[in-house]
Amino acid sequence: GYTAKIPGTELGVQEPTPTFSACFGAVFMPHHPFVYAKLLAALMRKHGSNAYLVNTGWSGGAFPKGGRLDIPVTRACIDAILDGSINDSEFVTHPVFNVSVPQTLGEVDPNVL
Repeated sequence: GYTAKIPGTELGVQEPTPTFSACFGAVFMPHHPFVYAKLLAALMRKHGSNAYLVNTGWSGGAFPKGGRLDIPVTRACIDAILDGSINDSEFVTHPVFNVSVPQTLGEVDPNVL
């Protein structure tokens, strides 16, 4: 997924630099990411599980325009997932990624959903 190299954690990095990783922890995984994706999908179908993508990082544009999502916003999203209130939301399907996106989620600003 989308991530960034951050000053202080990467040698020679002076400002946040966008980068992409096909699979978190990819250096420790010997198989192609599709192998793990298919395994995850099979296990989710078998156990009737749902998966949620929650942006806990950067939003609103490239550095320095954007910024990190506020922790209370992230917590509100996670709380809605854990307490099941996300199921009360109205969803639309993203036309490119084919994922369901909530239009409202409690007190969370709809512009960040």
